[in-house]
Amino acid sequence: MEIDPEKIAQLEDYLNKLGKVVVAFSGGVDSTFLAAVAYRALGENALAVTADSPTFSQREKQDACLMAAQIGIRHQFIVTDELNNSKFSAGPPDRCYYCKKDRFLKLRSWAEEQGYNWVIEGSNADDLRDYRPGMKGLAEVAGVKSPLLEIGFSKEEIRAGAKNWGLPVWDKPAAACLASRLAYGLPITAENLQQVELAEEIIRQFSPGQVRVRHHGNLARIEVETSSVPLLLEPTRMAHIAEKLKNLGFTYVTLDLTGYQMGSMNQTLSDTKELE
Repeated sequence: MEIDPEKIAQLEDYLNKLGKVVVAFSGGVDSTFLAAVAYRALGENALAVTADSPTFSQREKQDACLMAAQIGIRHQFIVTDELNNSKFSAGPPDRCYYCKKDRFLKLRSWAEEQGYNWVIEGSNADDLRDYRPGMKGLAEVAGVKSPLLEIGFSKEEIRAGAKNWGLPVWDKPAAACLASRLAYGLPITAENLQQVELAEEIIRQFSPGQVRVRHHGNLARIEVETSSVPLLLEPTRMAHIAEKLKNLGFTYVTLDLTGYQMGSMNQTLSDTKELE
């Protein structure tokens, strides 16, 4: 699709009115597109900042550095400590609420100290269709804006805009923090997060596209795109994967035959409306 140039102009005008901004930057398609527009509109008055957190994989941190360099925007990391919040680390269904609120309170405070007027982040119009308690946390932090959401950019429009601007993330699969792989109620610890990160790197050696290793305590449930399921079922490969994941501390290793499903942990929630 072609993105509406008037909508881009509206976004640039929106950002110009903010003056100086910190872009909450993960290196995914949404935050990369937003950072690119912010840099085009504001130049040195835009700064990309990435959370240095155990919930964010090394692969994603590296991607963030590469994308910031390609855009040309200044970029840095700040250390966040959401694992120290027991309401988050207990792993409740609304864990994203506590994580987002803590992270953006810290980012907003840091931005103020550095002389930036606003923090902007990449939520889009399609995010309203899913169970996302983190958006409630964002709404409770003053000085944070969601320009793509406010103007009404869809995910498809963002991908189209990124493609038109030559940003290689335009077709990057959707990503979520490592904590999203943990079953609700399972403690979110640095050790559990690292188990997931290392397990997914093992699976990626054999499976292109989306990869998730869902952590259910002593059981690892592997999700890949349905086209990749036969690749993992080759006997020698299957035995190799099982051995490697058991070496990481899992007792049981399973392959979900339904394939990758975004937010599959939410299927265990009987009524997400009660949790918002």
